[in-house]
Formats: sequence, structure tokens, C-alpha cells
Amino acid sequence: MDTGSRSPIRIGISSCLMGAPVRFNASHKRDRFCTDVLSKYFEFVPLCPEMAIGLGTPRQAIRLVSANAADDQVRALGSDDPTLDVTDQLTQYARQQADQLEDLSGYILMQKSPSCGLFGVKRYLPNGHSEGVTKGVFAREFQARHPLLPMEEAGRLNDDGLRENFMVRVYAWHEWHEFLKTPVSAARLIDFHSRYKYLVMAHSLVHYKSMGQLLAQPGKSQAKLETVATRYFEQLMTALAKPASRKMHTNTLMHLQGYLKNLLAPLDKQELSELIEQYRTGIVPLVVPLTLLKHHLNHHEEANSYARQQVYLNPHPYELGLRNRV
Repeated sequence: MDTGSRSPIRIGISSCLMGAPVRFNASHKRDRFCTDVLSKYFEFVPLCPEMAIGLGTPRQAIRLVSANAADDQVRALGSDDPTLDVTDQLTQYARQQADQLEDLSGYILMQKSPSCGLFGVKRYLPNGHSEGVTKGVFAREFQARHPLLPMEEAGRLNDDGLRENFMVRVYAWHEWHEFLKTPVSAARLIDFHSRYKYLVMAHSLVHYKSMGQLLAQPGKSQAKLETVATRYFEQLMTALAKPASRKMHTNTLMHLQGYLKNLLAPLDKQELSELIEQYRTGIVPLVVPLTLLKHHLNHHEEANSYARQQVYLNPHPYELGLRNRV
């Protein structure tokens, strides 16, 4: 994927993940995948909500407290001194940053944090007993303001599938906003979808069909066209948020293989089919049949250019090796 001519991809990130000693005990949670790998591709925007609202370091830890087990509303209170309540400050800071950071293409947050955690943050009762899980106060409010923005926890990025899915969404988000820098036309919108069609297929057949129907009659007025474009982007990001399964990848590979059916020699065709089957059964990773497929598509210039331009073939930088394990 060539992003050299595009604007930098800006990603929000919890400051502790970048190695800043901002945690309650003056430590950090440096994530080497972020600092050593992703920093080559992204421009990180580090934030620590707790430090930003005036809590120093070291400091008393905060935790999320509900009035009772049935109450899903939480307050961010001091773990030692429950009279310390920073819920409103964290919420207001999230709203402020959500307004200011509209150019982000994604956000990586610290897991289990009462301010930044997206999944499984412990929720407590006033008596100190743990009762269920919730989202961190800052993360909840920021996500509510940008519900389609790719957001993930650093800990979950250790999962190969979730890591690849997050990166797919980040690059799609960024390319869409680059696309919007030029006035939307029906032709440009159709061209965008033409390139993303098989990537959507690999993630959601339901959206693959509904997005095609949406674009079938985009309307003649600019206002109508912009409405269609907005709905299209909502469906695109919703579709890509669904991790692609091995079954869906296999289906997509087979569809793309169809563009070569009259071009490959019998032995080449057999080899590609066997590698796709080996991927389906879990013997080889996705990169194996995908590499051979791309080789044949590029080698046969007479192959349909529609297949060669598919974002599915290169949804993120190849050097990241994200499809070596999925």
C-alpha cells in the first residue's frame, strides 16, 4: 500500500503505552509494537486523561463505582478516598478532545484502565466488592462522540486477528477521509467502492449486498449524493468492524481466483486451488495463497484490472506481516 502522497495517519494513544511515566504509581506500560513498529507508519497523539485533568503522579488510584449491582452508571472515585470524584472532569476532557482530534484515524487505549479501558474494566460497589465490568469514563465518552472510529485496546492487539482487523479499519478510515478532500461525485464513489468491494465481502456478505444496493441509485442532486456517501461510509466501517473469518477469506480468494480461470495453465490453476484449500483447513496462513494470487494477477496483464486494483490484496503495508498468522 502506497501512502507516500497522503497526509500522515494520526492515531490517538494512551501516553503510558508510549513509555511515559504517567500511571498512578509513576510507572508506564510501554507497548513495543506501538513504539517500535507502528510508530514507523503512524503519527501518534499521546494522551493521559488523568494527568490532563490535574491528577499528579504518583497519585491515588481511581476505580469505577456503581450505586448498586443493577445500576450501569459509574462514577470514577478514589480507591482510598471515595470523596475524590473525577467523573465529570474525565467526561468533559473526553468531549473536548473528541472535538479537537477530528483528524484521528484510530485510537489505541490502555486496557483495564478506569479512564481509558474499552472492554472489561472492573466495576465496584460502594462496599468495595467487584461487580461486573464496564468501559472507562474517557473511552466511553470519546467513543460515543466517534462511534465509527477504529478503537482498540493495546492488550487485545496481541491477538493476530484483532490486530489485523484494527489495521484494516485504520487504513480504510484514512483513505475515506483522503477521498473526501475532493468533492464527492457518483463516479468517484462508485470507483471507491469498486476497489473495496472484495474487502467488504471478506468481512460481511450482508453489507456487501446492502452497499451495492445503496450505490445502485445514488441520486442526481449533490445533497442526495452526500447523504448516500455518508450512509456508505457508515456501512463500510460497520462491515469492516466484523473480523473476517477463515471461511469468508476463502470465499473471497475463490472469487478473485475466478478472474484467472481462462489465463492460468492447468498446473498453475491446480496449485492455487490447493493453496486456497490448505488455507481453508488451517494448514497455511492467508499470506500463502494471497501471495500466489497476487503473483498471477500481476503476471497476467490481460487479467481484469478490476481484480488487480482490489484493496483486499493490500489493505495495509505488507511489511507489517499481519497476514502471516491469520
